Amino acid sequence: MTNFETYLSPYTWRYGTPEMRKIWSETHKRFLWRQIWVALAEAQAHFGLVTAEQVADLRAHARNVDVPQSLAIEAQIHHDLMAEVKVYAQQCSQAGGIIHLGATSMDVKDNAVVLQIRQSLNQVLSSLRDVLKIFADLIEKHAETPIIAFTHLQPAEPSTLGYRLAQYAQDLEADYQALRRIRNNLRGKGFTGAVGTSASFAELLGIEQLPEFKKRVSELLNLSFFPVVTQTYPRRQDYQVVSALAGMGAVLYKFAFDLRILQSPSFAEWAEPFGAQQVGSSAMPFKRNPIRAEKMDSLARLLAQLPRVAWDNAAHSLLERTLDDSANRRTILPEAFLITDELLRVAKQILSGLRIFEDGIERNLENYAPFAATERVLMALGKAGADRQEMHERLRQHSLKAWDAVQRGAPNPLEDLIVGDTEIRRYITPERLLALMSVSAYLGDAPQRALTVAQTIREIETTDPHN
Repeated sequence: MTNFETYLSPYTWRYGTPEMRKIWSETHKRFLWRQIWVALAEAQAHFGLVTAEQVADLRAHARNVDVPQSLAIEAQIHHDLMAEVKVYAQQCSQAGGIIHLGATSMDVKDNAVVLQIRQSLNQVLSSLRDVLKIFADLIEKHAETPIIAFTHLQPAEPSTLGYRLAQYAQDLEADYQALRRIRNNLRGKGFTGAVGTSASFAELLGIEQLPEFKKRVSELLNLSFFPVVTQTYPRRQDYQVVSALAGMGAVLYKFAFDLRILQSPSFAEWAEPFGAQQVGSSAMPFKRNPIRAEKMDSLARLLAQLPRVAWDNAAHSLLERTLDDSANRRTILPEAFLITDELLRVAKQILSGLRIFEDGIERNLENYAPFAATERVLMALGKAGADRQEMHERLRQHSLKAWDAVQRGAPNPLEDLIVGDTEIRRYITPERLLALMSVSAYLGDAPQRALTVAQTIREIETTDPHN
């Protein structure tokens, strides 16, 4: 049971999924340490250093993690990994004396962290696939749904809802591919001793046996190793991982921020789901605040800062190793994944229940799309032989008058003003003017390109063998 009488990280119970929290739990970390000791012993058994019975003894007790007992010993000896060795050794009647033979702490810790990172990336990729699938569904449904697009937070020209959604989806699909590449290329430290030279294992096995030994351990852990390491694997790998997560966080941040804008009454086009029992404000009962999107932006803002710490860890790992990365890595690695996990979880909630207000979209189109059509009208007038500068001024005057009407809350009169302009009608018929000002005729190839993004997402199912 969670102890609420002491400080708890919000990631302990509020943010992230139970699956991600388990990966970064103390129990799971120590279980991975034990798995690594089993693999080390199994490889050493091939060379006659330990017996098959000792390997079996280690394997039989690998899941008997006793965190309280290990912490009690650590309080006396001030070394977390050696405390775990002592507890494990007490549990193994035959193999206690051969645990950690030839290894240094980081041979175990670093390989375990990479296994945690890989498990976490699998979780992230699975969640990201779910989010991308929902985006693809929405894009296909709304590829041709016209909207007014906004630049500088001002109404611009028509686009489509599917095309706007495709912008987020396109970036997230690129993030998916980047994270997948990172996962597939993760490498551990291997078993190379205190400064990475493998001297201790060369003494145990003979230097000629080292390639076969390392190959066996790599296969047992299903983990490739860096060819050159120090006491640790290169911390640049952590920086790559955290940076990739932060990059995806930027896309999810923008989606959430855009939703917050579009949920405001002045836009009133989108809204995140709002539960029947949900309370929007303790003071204002009518409020429907975008709390999910705001949470996403709050967490993503923190995620954006973590690559800086990972960069420092990589750059400041002096000579063969310093310990000044150890404490912060206990925080930045799990929290980077737990933040990402929560971002994807909430994004899936929002997208699954995204409320799209057709009335609001139509109102904004009626108010602002006619202004964008003046460009088409001006080009048509020029082709028909009219004086471009004179027509530009006439259209500008009509637009200013129409803008004033819209600002007062009146319907946009621009179409009537242009069609009613006798000078303009000298060159273009009223029927042609109405056609030129139709929104559906001014969307370019946005629907087709949006559908292309959706199709790219659909192909993930067949191209990623780790589904």
